[in-house]
Amino acid sequence: MPISPRIRRIARRVLIRLSILGAVFFLGFVPWFFTHIVTRGRFHYPDPNDGKAPISYGLNSRWIEFRSTDGVPLKGWYLPAEGLARGTFIYCHGLNRTRVEMLPRAQFGRQIGYNGLLFDLRHHGQSGGEITTLGYQERLDVLGAVRYALTEEKAARPIIIWGVSMGAAAALMAAADSPDISAVISDSSFLSLSDTVQHHWKLFLPLPAFPIAHEVIYATAWRGGFRAEDLDLERAVERIGSRPILFVAVQGDRRMPPAVAEKLYWRSRSPGKGIIVLPGTRHGEGFNQSRELYQKAVSEFLVRIPGQ
Repeated sequence: MPISPRIRRIARRVLIRLSILGAVFFLGFVPWFFTHIVTRGRFHYPDPNDGKAPISYGLNSRWIEFRSTDGVPLKGWYLPAEGLARGTFIYCHGLNRTRVEMLPRAQFGRQIGYNGLLFDLRHHGQSGGEITTLGYQERLDVLGAVRYALTEEKAARPIIIWGVSMGAAAALMAAADSPDISAVISDSSFLSLSDTVQHHWKLFLPLPAFPIAHEVIYATAWRGGFRAEDLDLERAVERIGSRPILFVAVQGDRRMPPAVAEKLYWRSRSPGKGIIVLPGTRHGEGFNQSRELYQKAVSEFLVRIPGQ
């Protein structure tokens, strides 16, 4: 029995409306949802150090409060070295973590004679701020920590920023802006906002990156008040110039594979640069999974920093 023209018209209208709804969902709601998770979500990734404090590691500390260079209130701990300090580490945690992630590194830093400053980046832990920008605005938190360490604590130079994942990106961005930062330990950084969003899209979702991943990139930057191309760690590494950078990667890290650290390493112009690829499988967990090798690499790196 032939389909009547009226039924065809109804079917055509239904298909058009379903197509419009599908387009709105995939091109509107989906990128908004992923962008909201990245920038506004307050998810805390469970950390084995949750509930611990410096005293848990035998470290004396002071509770500190200061502001980023754009005025965001930040909270953390200051850990003075015993005796004359060799310098000062400022530790920067990763996305959806807090300063407690960096406690084992701070224990090592104290053992080899350095002051330590651990703090929660904006929109994390006990610090203020209403948005996460994957390192771009967080660089201002790092610069605020440097300013606080030098002016309020009279902390010993050199100032070395030790960051993991998003914290590494913030560290590199901050060092590109400030000559007060003498060196960086960049553990599991990414290459750029665009590269990391597209990489993670392909890693977790079997869908074409265009156009949704591109919408996420530009919406994330728009929400954060910057241009997508501004969050570029290769360019930041070039701007750091001759100051030493140690690039750290984990062999089995699918999120920030060793090729990322290698590419950043080759972009650095520093004669004191270094790179180590540690055995392991988990993103940002090189210090916990291969601590002896990691600590040896850091100790060897520190002697390349002027003033050490």
